[in-house]
Amino acid sequence: MTKRVVITGLGVVAPNGVGIEAFTRALKDGTSGISYHQELKDLKFSCQIGGIPPVSDELKSKYFTDLQLRGFNSSGILYGCISGIDAWKDAGFILNRDSKLDYDTGLIFGTGTSGVEKFREAIYKLDDGNVRRLGSTVVLQTMASGVSAYLSGILGLGNQVTTNSSACSTGTEALLLGYDRIQNGKAKRMLVGSCSDHGPYVWGGFDAMRVMTYKHNMEPEKGSRPMSATASGFVPGSGAGALVLESLESALERGAKIYAEVLGGEVNSGGQRNGGTLTAPNAEAVKRCISKAVENAKISNVEVDVINGHLTATTKDALEIQNWSDALNRSGEDFPYINSTKSLVGHCLAAAGAIECVASIIQLKEQFIAPSINCEDLHPDIEKWLHRDKILQTAQQYDFNIIAKASFGFGDVNACILFKRFIA
Repeated sequence: MTKRVVITGLGVVAPNGVGIEAFTRALKDGTSGISYHQELKDLKFSCQIGGIPPVSDELKSKYFTDLQLRGFNSSGILYGCISGIDAWKDAGFILNRDSKLDYDTGLIFGTGTSGVEKFREAIYKLDDGNVRRLGSTVVLQTMASGVSAYLSGILGLGNQVTTNSSACSTGTEALLLGYDRIQNGKAKRMLVGSCSDHGPYVWGGFDAMRVMTYKHNMEPEKGSRPMSATASGFVPGSGAGALVLESLESALERGAKIYAEVLGGEVNSGGQRNGGTLTAPNAEAVKRCISKAVENAKISNVEVDVINGHLTATTKDALEIQNWSDALNRSGEDFPYINSTKSLVGHCLAAAGAIECVASIIQLKEQFIAPSINCEDLHPDIEKWLHRDKILQTAQQYDFNIIAKASFGFGDVNACILFKRFIA
């Protein structure tokens, strides 16, 4: 028999809020975390705005020792560890670095690239002939699984510990991978999530592709405009999101707080066929991913109350809305409420799926719909598929049961997951 899976802990490091309390407040208030960065202008970036979480040295010292922070230059791993530790504590577990190995708990924490700044630092030292000055942590900080290695050591996790990497769908995929492991009885708990570094050496390639906006450098909070007629590209972001998944049996046994239930989902690829490319989605595969996710969750299309879309503020937003409409066979007034967390935090790349899953669960638990800011001028093509009232400009209390979250990534990869309100 398969196990029911619930969420018992959350952690987040987002551009508009570090920690669940601050992030929840930002979601309700429609607070943007996008700001101007002089460094990007100095490097002649077209897009000179971005989302960087407000993590102070004082905050870092609460999670890492001075020795650990010496020579540490990997923002993504830092964000991932903070969010992961917070989620672990939020689930009711004590952080004890001398604890026994926990074979019942595993970790799947994704990323795109890790420690780019550290890698750059290492290259300069090598070019200067200073190989002995690279330091003992350069490998851990630059390997993709660095965040999983750090977190599992801090928490003492003995089940499967690994890192996945599937571009912008990484975080949502990590959650589904952890869900599968618990559902099949291979673990009692899985800490899942994803993270992304910030800065020019991560964001530069996207600026070169001309997929980031350059029209709002002097008004950064207006820059991220998913579903807007005046959207001109995404705003880069960074951070991390983390969730503790647990079998319902285990959660009830220890009297844990339960945020929501994971109903199921789907992961697939468009194979870069039928219009799909390295950077554009195969619409048929996207629709299949959504349809199979609903089927795997054992619900009907009409039971989806709210959608937290991928919606990046590019030319593909209208196509995504059409894909949702076709997959759910719902349009106009019948289309579910839909929002985009990216309007508030930008596109956090590999961290996007995890941060947005956390945002989805907060909305479900708190029974409200967060706004999609900067969407007062809805794109006319989107109005073909839904009524504009389905996209809110301010937060609204709403009694609902199921929210769908989807992420679509470079390489034509897709992930969709459904969460249900948990009522004991």
